[in-house]
Formats: sequence, structure tokens, C-alpha cells
Amino acid sequence: MAKTSASEIKTRRWKKADIPAIVECQNAAYPHIDRDSLNDARKLEMQLAVFPEGQFLAEHDGKVIGYATSLIVLLDDQSPWYSYNEITGCGTFSTHDPSGDTLYGSDIAVHPKYRGKGVARKLYQRRKSLLKRQNLRRMVAGGRIPGYAEYSKKISPQRYIERVKAGELKDMALSAHLKAGYEVKSVHYAYLSDAESMNYATYLELENPQFDPAKRMIAGAPIRKTTRKIRVCAAQYEMRPVESWDQVERQVNFFAETANEYHCHFLLLPELFTAQLFSLLPPDMDSRHAVKEVAKYHERYLKLFKSCAEDHGLYIIGGSTPVDIGDELRNVAHLFTPTGHVYTQDKMHITSVERHYYDCQPGDKLQVFDTPLGRIGIVVCYDVEFPELVRLLTVAGIDVLFVPFATDERKSYQRVRYCAQARAIENIIYVVLAGCVGNLPQVRSFLINYGQAAVCTPCDVAFPKDGLLAEADPNCETAVIAELDLNDLAVQRDLGSVLPLQDRRNDIYQLHSKVPVEVVYTQ
Repeated sequence: MAKTSASEIKTRRWKKADIPAIVECQNAAYPHIDRDSLNDARKLEMQLAVFPEGQFLAEHDGKVIGYATSLIVLLDDQSPWYSYNEITGCGTFSTHDPSGDTLYGSDIAVHPKYRGKGVARKLYQRRKSLLKRQNLRRMVAGGRIPGYAEYSKKISPQRYIERVKAGELKDMALSAHLKAGYEVKSVHYAYLSDAESMNYATYLELENPQFDPAKRMIAGAPIRKTTRKIRVCAAQYEMRPVESWDQVERQVNFFAETANEYHCHFLLLPELFTAQLFSLLPPDMDSRHAVKEVAKYHERYLKLFKSCAEDHGLYIIGGSTPVDIGDELRNVAHLFTPTGHVYTQDKMHITSVERHYYDCQPGDKLQVFDTPLGRIGIVVCYDVEFPELVRLLTVAGIDVLFVPFATDERKSYQRVRYCAQARAIENIIYVVLAGCVGNLPQVRSFLINYGQAAVCTPCDVAFPKDGLLAEADPNCETAVIAELDLNDLAVQRDLGSVLPLQDRRNDIYQLHSKVPVEVVYTQ
């Protein structure tokens, strides 16, 4: 074979059409490895589809003479070692995680006829360039030690590695890894079936000296849940007179269908929207008796929302409704899940109007709802005006706070709105508001409503300039739909311009709940 210079060797990302030549190069490079441990054309095609930016080849005169494969992973630093099948998804790269911080070098091989010509060095340069471009923390690999079989009866694999590192021995693979800049962190057995290495492999790590952890966190924060984004729908519900329960159902179904049509995960309705049922009662009925009559519709309310949640696969915060609990009337918010389960959160602070007109009593239990989509909290209207309450929920892990409200005029609404915005800022959470609009003539205790549904955010770089992700036009029946990025919250809590959760002065003041906040794992 004619002499090949390094300048004649070109590297590039490989394409689907290159796969047969890569398989041929692989077979030539690994003649003694179990065929089941190598990647066939199907797996190589899957690797390319998952992460095309991480697959490189070297060629000379149009012939594939080497290749390298890689994927991005998120490793447990307490136990970073994985077998080849574990870390690569049995060669399918199903474990590729764009939000990870580690480039895993799955395979690198050079055709035997072209070894010693700088092919591996050029492939490593492509990997290092990718490491820098993606701002990844490190590159790791499981490295073969094919020369160990000759020495296995005399020395341990650890001793063999030390001698190669000292230059006393030369190993075709390990020496190349060391030359590339890898550090041997440990040695493990059963990485793959490899008789030449006696089934041992090194755990290799190469740090990225230019790694910027803050920028990586912003670009690809680790996934704390299976879900990174959720879409919410906040209903701006018009309080129009009704002549039957069926009309209430029709109105609720409209919002459930709207949330489903726009692919939402959560639907929020307003506080006490069931006061619409007052219009079915004699206008001169005493308010305390009237609200007791509305409470009798609770079973129908539950049946309606359970059906909507199951039919549309929604998590529905069904606003709130009056409920008789023992000998007390309470204003109760309900969470309905797609599996037909129901959870409740009582209103904790009762306004003077509720006490006077309805003889409503406050609840005494605060809950966080852990859903598959993230941890949420629910506080009803006036409750959001008490910072301590929402801080307790935040400490218990919520990402999103849902606030169903009912306010009679603009100043009342602004109290709720401004407090909701403050809770979003000071706790680094999203706050979703949904209220009633419209009037109920002849219903003395619920005459007028002013409302504007909105989604409030923290005020910092990752969020809208006015801390408002979405809002409706006031006082018309509509819905607000917004997509909430939970990763933005996680990043903000660590890298925000201000860090209100971390900067609290626990040496001066502390917040204690006399009743523990209960974390409810929803089904």
C-alpha cells in the first residue's frame, strides 16, 4: 500500500449511505471480539437517527478507514460506571439525553492497514470539538485493553494499566486513549465480551477545560421529572343566569373541550363559579340558605368534572364550590385527574363577605399535589394574599400554583393579581389565575364580577419582561393558554439575578407550619 500522509485523511460526519463501509471497517478492526458485542447496520442507523452530530468517520481516497460514535448522557457521579449495554441502550442510543452534561464515546476504531497514521487523533479532534461546541462537562468511555491477555497470568489488570501509563508496555487501545488525553479513573469487569481484554475495561474520563456549568444549566438543565413542559388553560368563566344544571354542564364542557383542543395538560376554573346556580333559586331567599342549596349540587359537580377529566385526559382544578363538611360549610377547591381520582383543598382564609353572607368556615390542612407532570399547589383567591402560605407550599416543592378567584370589581381583582405576581417572584414559581366575569341579576350576594385570567412568572432573564406569560382581555368569556417550562424554574433558582429562596435570613427569621404540609401523590 502506498504511503498515506495525515493531510490526505479527511474526517466528516457520516451519513446513512456510509453504514455498509463502517460495518466493514468495524469487522476489520475487531476480528477477535464476539460479533454480538458489535453494532450491526440496523443499530448504526438508529445511532445516526438519534444523534447525527456525534457520529464521525475518517476516509482516504473515498474509503472509510476509521469511525467514531458518541452520545450525550447524564451520569450519576456517585456511581458513574455502566456496562456498554446499559449506557448505550444495547447499542441503540436510546439513552441519549440532550440535557445531559457528558459525551460518551461509544466506539472508535481504525482499520488495521491505516493504524499509526494519525487517524484516531483526527477522530478525537472531532469529538473534542463537539465537546467544546456543546459546552459539555467531560467525555467518558469504556476502553479496551487488548494487550492484557498476554500478561493476565502474571499481573492484575490494574498493574498492567500502570505499566502502560509508565511507558513500560504498549497497548494498542489504551496507549491511544492516554495519548488523546483520557485519564484512567478505574478498571471494571464485564464491560463487554472481549477475550483480548479478558473482559476487562478501563473507565476513562477527559475533562473539558472550557466547560461553563452555568451556561450548560441554562441550555440543557437535567430533567427532574419525566416532563419538562406543561400546557395550561385558565378559564375566564361568564356568570350568566341559568335555568337548569344542564346549562352549567354545557358551559364547563366547553372549557374542557377547549383545553383538550389546544393540547393542554391542566385546566383551571374560577372560585365559586357554581354560584351561577343561585339564579335557580327564589331571589328573596336568604344567602345562607341559598348557598346550602348550591352545596346540594356537589355530587353532580363531582360527576361532571370526573367525566371531563377522564374523557379528555386532563388534570382539572374545578375552581371551588361550597361543600357541607359535617356541620360546617367550606369553600373547597377540587383537583380531578385523568384516572378518575379526586383531591381537595379547602380555602384557608375566609373573607368577611363569605363569613357574613354564607357563614363559611376556613379549612385547616395545606396540601401539595405531586402529579406525574410536576408538583402543584392550589390556593383559593384570598389565600394568595398571605405570603407565608405560598412559601410553605414552595418549600414543599411546588413548581406551579393554581389560584381560582372571584372578585367583584377591579380593585378587588388587583389585590389578587399583584399578590399572585409577588408570589411568583419571591418563590420562583408560575402562578395561574382564573376568575369569573359577568353579572347575576337578582342574586344579591353575587351581583357583579371583574376578572382577567393570567399566568404570572418570576421577573428575570428567562421570563417575559413584565413577568406575565399570558393574560386575557378583562371581563369577557374566554380562555388563556400558556406553555410553562419547568426547567426555566430550576435554572432560575440556581442562576437568577437574585436568589430569594437561598438568600433568606434564617439567622433572623424563620417560617414554621404548626400543621405539616401534606404531600399528596396523585393517581
